[in-house]
Parts: sequence; structure tokens; C-alpha cells
Amino acid sequence: METFLGIDYPTWWFLVLGAVFTGYAILDGFDLGAGALHLFFKKELSRRIALNAIGPVWDGNEVWLVIGGGVLFAGFPKVYASLLSAFYIPIMLFLVLLIFRAVSIEFRSKEPMAWWRMTWDISYSVSSTLIAVLLGVVLGNVLLGIPMDKDGNYLGNWLELLNPYSIMVGVATLSLFMMHGAIYLVMKTEDKLYEKLTRLVQRSTIFFVISILMLSFYTLLYVPHLTKVIKDDPWMFPLPVVMILAIANITRQVSKKKYVWAFVSSAISMSVLLIIVAIELYPTILLSSGNPEYSLTVYNASSSQKSLGIMLTIAAIGVPLVAVYTSFVFWTFKGKVKLDETSY
Repeated sequence: METFLGIDYPTWWFLVLGAVFTGYAILDGFDLGAGALHLFFKKELSRRIALNAIGPVWDGNEVWLVIGGGVLFAGFPKVYASLLSAFYIPIMLFLVLLIFRAVSIEFRSKEPMAWWRMTWDISYSVSSTLIAVLLGVVLGNVLLGIPMDKDGNYLGNWLELLNPYSIMVGVATLSLFMMHGAIYLVMKTEDKLYEKLTRLVQRSTIFFVISILMLSFYTLLYVPHLTKVIKDDPWMFPLPVVMILAIANITRQVSKKKYVWAFVSSAISMSVLLIIVAIELYPTILLSSGNPEYSLTVYNASSSQKSLGIMLTIAAIGVPLVAVYTSFVFWTFKGKVKLDETSY
């Protein structure tokens, strides 16, 4: 098997996939969280400022989701096929919600009537909330494993995907995005809205800490295969410690009103959490809960070596370019939100 820097191509592609989805979680996480918080703002001016805080970046953030889908399809087509087949209804619902969310943002400001704006406000907030929960539900089932036959066909029905563990992961994902979004919004606002958001940051942080603690205890007690690698290898022990310190630093920076560092800590906690997930899964990508031998791994579900080598070169050029473009957009629109005639 061909290697680069001592790492085989399927593993490199697994790392690229993890990096892209981590980027998506960090970037789209805060604007989904901002959407979930939208109805907490009662005044029209507050809602417009909150919308315009994410206005220049929310659609660019979703580019990372498209890249992630492309990386999965190109690198692991069997996983792509099985995943979309098993999660067909949640993914279709996810796409519908993405459309509603985008339409809500664009249509809201087209008419001045209060009922019109309230309709799109509700649509925007509900779709943002459900997208976050659905992402968590899919992740929870990937962690737990799904029933598959030897050809990768899903043997269950969609209702089985709504199990207690995946719902807990969905709630934890929503709480994480709400905290991430509240911290982002407080960095972009001032005056009375800033004061209101400082309280929302504190409440969403408490919601997240409670959710992640409950999920961690449940995982330790009832999903032991997800902690096996870290338990068996003492070199992995620093990872959960770093995650705990990052989460603790969020609360510390929030109490000091140093929101930039709180946002950085929130992004680090997301990254470390997904690194732990990747380590616990590897080399498996999609676990078969009925028979582990039917699981799809980076080796039995990857494209050919030649394809992986060519696409890895393309990814090595393309992903950094997208990262640079994203950084440029954030730099261009840095600072507090100021409304004008072109605002939402």
C-alpha cells in the first residue's frame, strides 16, 4: 500500500475528512447556534443585528459541508452509499431545513409587515435548531453503530435512528452550537443587545456543560466501545484532559467577558471532541452493530490507491485555498455590526 510521510493513503483521506467536518462544525456551528437563539430577541432591531452578524459568512460556512460530502464520496464511496441509504429520511429532512433556513434569511427583509417577518423568524429559528439536532442524531448513530448486512445495506428503519443515545448527542450538539453562537454574537454586538447576550452566553454555557456531562456519563456506562482505545492506551489520556480544560476555560473567559478567547476555547473543545471520536472509530468509519465484520473501514471502503493519490494532491491544494478565502471573509467583516440600507 502506498504511503506519504509514513501514513497510507486511506488514513490520509480519513484525516482530510475529519479536518473538513471539524471546520464545518466550528464555522457553521456558530451561525446555526445564532439561529437557534433568534427567537430570544424580542425587538426588531435586535433580530436584524443578530441576522447581520452572520449575514456575510453563513453561506460561505456551508461550503465546508459541500466539501465534506465530496471528500466522503471521492474517498470512501461505499460509506457514502451506505450512509445516505441508512439516513435517507434524516438527510432529506436536513436538506429541506437548509433550504428553509436560507429562504428565511433572504425573504425576511423583503416586506415590512410584522406577520411576514415573524413567519420567517420562526422558520429561521426552528430550522436552525432542527439542523443542529439532526447533525447530532446522525453522529450519535455513527458512534453507536447501525445494523448492516455484508454489502453495507441498512437493515433497520428510520425510527430506530431516534434512540436515546443519538437523541442525547443531538441535544448536546444543539447546546454546543447555541453556546458557540451566543459567544460569536456577543463579539459582534454592543449596547443593550450586548448586555442581553452576555446573559444568554452564561445560560447557554450552563446548558452545554450539563448536556456534555450527561452524555459523557451515559457513554462511559452504556457505550463502552467508544472509550476502549483511550482506556487501553495511556498515551491517549491527555486528549480528554485537554477537552475538559478547554471547556473549563470557556466558563473562565466568559466570567471575565473575554469573549474572543471563549470563542477560541469553544472551537478547541469542538476540535478535540471530534479528534477523540475519530480515534475511537479508526479504522472503522461506519460500524455494523449486528456483526462488526460487516463494518466499513478506511481500507475496505476506500477508492483505489491511484484515485486516492490524485485526489489527495487536489485536496492538499484546494482545502488550504478555501481556508484562506474563509479567513479573508472573516477579516473583511470583522468588528461590530452596523446596519445600513443593504442590511437584512
